[in-house]
Amino acid sequence: MQRNVYFVTLPGVMSLDLTGPAEALRLSGQFHLHYIGPQAEVVMSTGLTVSHLQPLPPGLPAGSILIMPGVAESTENFASPVAQIACDWLHQQKSAIEAGDLTLVCICSGSLLAGKAGLLDGYQCTTHHDVIDRLRQQVPAAQVKDNRIFVEDRSVLTSAGISAGIDLALHLIATHLGPQAALDVAREMVVYFRRGGDDPQLSPWLRYRNHLHPAVHRAQNLMAAEPESAWQVEDVAVRAHISSRHLTRLFRQHLGISVRDYHEQLRIAIAQQRLQQGAGIEKAALAAGFSSARQFRRAQERWEGRL
Repeated sequence: MQRNVYFVTLPGVMSLDLTGPAEALRLSGQFHLHYIGPQAEVVMSTGLTVSHLQPLPPGLPAGSILIMPGVAESTENFASPVAQIACDWLHQQKSAIEAGDLTLVCICSGSLLAGKAGLLDGYQCTTHHDVIDRLRQQVPAAQVKDNRIFVEDRSVLTSAGISAGIDLALHLIATHLGPQAALDVAREMVVYFRRGGDDPQLSPWLRYRNHLHPAVHRAQNLMAAEPESAWQVEDVAVRAHISSRHLTRLFRQHLGISVRDYHEQLRIAIAQQRLQQGAGIEKAALAAGFSSARQFRRAQERWEGRL
């Protein structure tokens, strides 16, 4: 049975905020998409007109997903009478969201209108970096998180700017249909599949990628490209164009682990892949950069139950 998804479509809606997640969900084949709003026709950020929008319904079926995309010029567009109608309607959905009967998804500046409607009070959330300070000021009861691709807190999910909405849509697909379905859609769209760092099913190539710090991504890319190499923190820092001390601090801040721990997880994954391919434990360990099977087993023991 297909799950209903409702996109609140307002004047100035960011094109990719709407079409990116919609296309990802459509490709999965398991979501029924609806486009709703106070007006039957709106002009998107790109100048394209979207018509035949459905009116805002009195309520939504249990189990539905409600998506609030961002808009261009959010200060003006979210202050319009049309946006106020949508805001009042969003507020009416609050009890269903809090009860878990309705999932709220905010993309980019869409968090601002949802916050104005009182839907983010007491929830962890994020938004585009250009408006994150506004979200903090306008919704002091929300727990606003910096430097996140997306944040999930109970039945409320929020994402950073524009293309991050695709990441969030892939996460929804993985949640409802399984990781393989999300990977298939990501492959079809030729995009990188990133999910929340607390997902135990993620390989280390995807785990710890739910952040937006370019230097940390550079360091991760280096080690992921050659996990069997004997990377030292100093070597990685030089290639990432920052000091080793700063790199160590950034890894702790954004990943919650050390540079060494991240590298070790990559090596463990390589060795496990070789074992699955039929290699002996000694050859698998050496191929992954461990000095011996014993060192590999010790590394496994350190992470047992933590991944």
